Amino acid sequence: MRRLISTGSPFERSFGYSRAVIDGDLVFVSGTTGYDYVTMAMPDDPAEQTRNIFRTIGAVLDEAGSSLSQIVRAQYFVTDRSYCEPVLGVCGEVFGEIRPAAGIYVIAGLLKREMKVEIEVTARLRS
Repeated sequence: MRRLISTGSPFERSFGYSRAVIDGDLVFVSGTTGYDYVTMAMPDDPAEQTRNIFRTIGAVLDEAGSSLSQIVRAQYFVTDRSYCEPVLGVCGEVFGEIRPAAGIYVIAGLLKREMKVEIEVTARLRS
């Protein structure tokens, strides 16, 4: 069974995607950037963007019947090499012993200039 989850971001409807899709026992979370979706504010600091991202992903996974501890795959995208350490530092705080399969990629840019980090994850549903 397939179920769609939305965070209410204006981008989801206008750009034609869901924040997450549950398919079988997996939750696929779309690339998520560092907006606080309540205020639509974006911090400048890449570590703070990463913290916002994990708050959003955590809430989405909770709604899906999963959690950050159920993440099995993570992909991190940053727009500058200097962001790798701050972003990965927050990832280390969040994932500790969870340690999903992961990769970090330095890319030319994201949709908006203020976006410095985007994270995409796959998680299992709680059993």
